[in-house]
Amino acid sequence: MTFLSTREGEGRGVLTFKFMDNTRLQKIERLLQKDLSEIFLLQTKRMPGVMVSVTNVRMSPDLGLAKAYLSIFPSGKGVELIENIHSNTKSIRYELGLRIGKQVRRVPELAFFLDDSIDYLENIDNLLKR
Repeated sequence: MTFLSTREGEGRGVLTFKFMDNTRLQKIERLLQKDLSEIFLLQTKRMPGVMVSVTNVRMSPDLGLAKAYLSIFPSGKGVELIENIHSNTKSIRYELGLRIGKQVRRVPELAFFLDDSIDYLENIDNLLKR
């Protein structure tokens, strides 16, 4: 929410606020998703048999926080890799800043979450096959 101005209305000041344009927010989310995917692709090349994909990125309205949802294959290594990613969040944010620094005013704080929707869908599919 951004403070725009104060206008006089019937003897008292009225605050007007402007929320960030939804299209701008979506563009930044897509940009972060693409760049984070590239970062994780480069990092996982060193670990054969592991794939990390960024399934979704959600930004706070003030662009201060980005929540990235990661899908990890094989899913058995998911918890271990998410812990490793959490311990390296600062270096990932720095790498992201090098990539998007000219396109955004401030590089957002990053929060990573494990997206287990694929495992959930597989489980439902197996249950329906029975």
